[in-house]
Amino acid sequence: MVTPKITDVRELPGDSAFLIDDGETAVLYDTGFGFTGYAVSDRIAAELGDRDLDYILLTHSHYDHVLGTPYIKRRYPGARVVAGSYAARIFSKESARATMRRLDRSHAATCGVTDYEDLVDELAVDIEVEDGDVLECGSMTFEVIGLPGHTKCSVGFHLLEHDILLGTETLGVYFGGDRYLPSCLVGYGMTLDSLGRVRDLGRGGMVIPHYGYVDPGEAARFLERSESNLRMIADRITGILSSGGTKEDAIAYFTDGFYDDEVRKVYPVDAFELNTGIMVDLFRRELLPDTDQS
Repeated sequence: MVTPKITDVRELPGDSAFLIDDGETAVLYDTGFGFTGYAVSDRIAAELGDRDLDYILLTHSHYDHVLGTPYIKRRYPGARVVAGSYAARIFSKESARATMRRLDRSHAATCGVTDYEDLVDELAVDIEVEDGDVLECGSMTFEVIGLPGHTKCSVGFHLLEHDILLGTETLGVYFGGDRYLPSCLVGYGMTLDSLGRVRDLGRGGMVIPHYGYVDPGEAARFLERSESNLRMIADRITGILSSGGTKEDAIAYFTDGFYDDEVRKVYPVDAFELNTGIMVDLFRRELLPDTDQS
């Protein structure tokens, strides 16, 4: 059994796209932004040569993880796109596609890209999966792991032959060094449950969105530190709110403490500020229900 090669095929640090290839089957884990989609497909082609890309696994419905899909499908029309059924329903909504298009264009402009082909309406799913499904992808077998918390539609893919988890942002986002940031946007308790579920999977390696592969020891440390930081930040933010501080005060604490130069390279400022506000409201709602003002 050949250990798969895991290659970072991102065009920009804020993309999330990694190629898993065992020489027989090639699987792409998320596809990144729309405006970098063709560049990501070029990077895939540089790795695969004349071989085809076989599968595209999408972890959730956010634009920075999925909008590269139609561009990559233009080069590899035979690649089968896999996503959770919840995400597939989101992709079919005109309002969701409009939001993804707007966010992609906004970030493209900050990167100096103002003119590129719009393929958002070509985003589609070939295979819909649910938590617990076993997915046969050529020589690779994945178990689908529902990991809600970042979004309701977040799923991970556990590569059973090699005990490697293709993770989701529910588990946190890693920026190197000691930078472990939470990204729970729909449920704090839900996120803790998902972290616990991953710890119970085993001691394998992990591919972390926006970062890449980490070995089993690093994966264990990532999960431990990610959960610790999530609990600490939730405690600090609820402390600010319960002592009379405003939502803006809580956002400022998070931004001043965590949005440094390294994070800025990966995390667009508009998305960071939006997601921070959502998390503040979430912590208030779940941990300070008597003061809920959302």
